Amino acid sequence: MLTYAPTTIHTPPKHRSTMTSSQPLTGNIKEDSQYHYIPTEWICIVFVTLFGLSTLIHTLQGIHYRLWWLLPTAVLCGLLEVIGWSGRLWSSQNPFLSTPFLMQIATTIIAPTPLVAANFILLGRIIQRLGPQYSRLTPKRYTAIFLSCDIIALVVQSIGGGLASGTQPTLGGNIALGGIVFQLVAIIVYSALAAEFLTRYIRDRPMRYARVGAAPRGSTDRLMKRMLYAMSLMTVFILISRRSVYRTIELSDGWNGKIISTQWLFNVFDGTMIVLAMWTLNIFHPGILLRGPNNLPSDSIDINLKASKSSSTEIRTV
Repeated sequence: MLTYAPTTIHTPPKHRSTMTSSQPLTGNIKEDSQYHYIPTEWICIVFVTLFGLSTLIHTLQGIHYRLWWLLPTAVLCGLLEVIGWSGRLWSSQNPFLSTPFLMQIATTIIAPTPLVAANFILLGRIIQRLGPQYSRLTPKRYTAIFLSCDIIALVVQSIGGGLASGTQPTLGGNIALGGIVFQLVAIIVYSALAAEFLTRYIRDRPMRYARVGAAPRGSTDRLMKRMLYAMSLMTVFILISRRSVYRTIELSDGWNGKIISTQWLFNVFDGTMIVLAMWTLNIFHPGILLRGPNNLPSDSIDINLKASKSSSTEIRTV
């Protein structure tokens, strides 16, 4: 008979009970556990391993290709997911402890937000390469506007997650839901603008004439096409499967609802989708697919473009 250490469960929903070491693991898991089930140990191990490996590879890739923006985006997402799934692994050994439950619920809610930021930055890089004249916004404005939205969503979700894991679970859940819905709207607008840009590029219908001295219209070679496919896949994994269909419905359904109480839904529509998004970026890496002439990484290309523009400006003014 398995027994567990004393702990007080601060369940977000309607149950608040005190578990003692003399209380065994019974069949009444739905009443006693905050998950309403016991997280499966081997599944938690698989996700901790997959997220851990992806995060390590993203760190090495970011350093190797000097794409430093990957560190506070993809790497941060992976670290938060590792913490979250480590909490679930801990809970698989003791589903009645509050600490691992609160740890995983806070981190898995906010973890994908930095990964969304990576998508926003990628779009700006692609627009810069293919031609800003086909875009409704400049690459800088894309980055500034949508990263600001992402930061706002992250702050709101962090506040909601903190309250949900404390003494105000209902209020915290509603705030976190508001942050997710706000981010969902931002991703939809981003997707619409990205689709418009690609449509105008394919049809060669620019929004404005290119400035004097601007780089010519870029070409969609084999590597660029792979990057576009990868960015689209990441958007689908994050937007359709997690931020819209699953997480919004899950939090709307409440802490005692059917969605949050069903383990396979969390494993498939949360863990699996974010793992696929992270590994998609590992395999179709911008350090490889967005490399330009002389095998320079994309960040170096941006620096060179700015330098060439400033030098051409100086020549015209002399």
